[in-house]
Amino acid sequence: MNELIESLVDRLGTDDVRQSSVIPWSSPVPVFGNLGTSTVATLGLNPSNREFVDANGRELDGNLRRFHTLRSLGIDTWASARIKHIRLIVDSCRRYFAVNPYDAWFRRLDNIIGARASFYGSAAAACHLDLIPYATARKWTELVPNERARLLRAAGDTLGVMLRNSSIRVLLLNGRSVIEHFVELSKTTLSSRPINAWCLPRSEAPVLGYSYRGRTTCFGSIPLGREVLVLGYNHNIQSSFGVTTGVVNSIRQWFGRAARNALA
Repeated sequence: MNELIESLVDRLGTDDVRQSSVIPWSSPVPVFGNLGTSTVATLGLNPSNREFVDANGRELDGNLRRFHTLRSLGIDTWASARIKHIRLIVDSCRRYFAVNPYDAWFRRLDNIIGARASFYGSAAAACHLDLIPYATARKWTELVPNERARLLRAAGDTLGVMLRNSSIRVLLLNGRSVIEHFVELSKTTLSSRPINAWCLPRSEAPVLGYSYRGRTTCFGSIPLGREVLVLGYNHNIQSSFGVTTGVVNSIRQWFGRAARNALA
């Protein structure tokens, strides 16, 4: 992990990252939780800016701090980062769910995987990964296409490295955008099917719910050394309008059944 964090810190100085709305003083976040003890991982797009700032845009500090920044590490530039700083960043990732997790986002996701694993507690067997390990000042969907392309080019290999160096057996993709980018980067084929219970009502036309499933032994050109079960759903459960408790419970039950054999 130290080597990967060091590489990601170095990439903060590249044009692709600097010109892509990345919060310049924020550390890279390749994993939320303990990768070494996890058999399940959820997958998102990239870390929220709320991992680093409050609702007013002020840097989190003290007991509210979640991840390190230039200020918390006591350095002026990322070029000044040394191994002691890298280790502090690694530790903040590993201890994330024991310190001040962004529960407004993660608790609902934990409710889905909780049938087989959890982010929380001393026996936690799940972690969260992102396709891009850098927090941006604006949401991923608000970035212009060129910014997204730059970030995918700069750090699109991160997920493959994380999966290769882990014992993850099940990867859960949270939302349609995550699924689309994952398929593009990994070259993995996922089958889909409609789930009536996941249909979201709208005034004009309902938003249909779909499940996704596949298996992979590599991420792009990175061999994983084992087979990983990939599951997903098209709704973003934290932000899609109309995602009810009933829909979430149905997704939870589906995940529990789908992941049972892979985690046995």
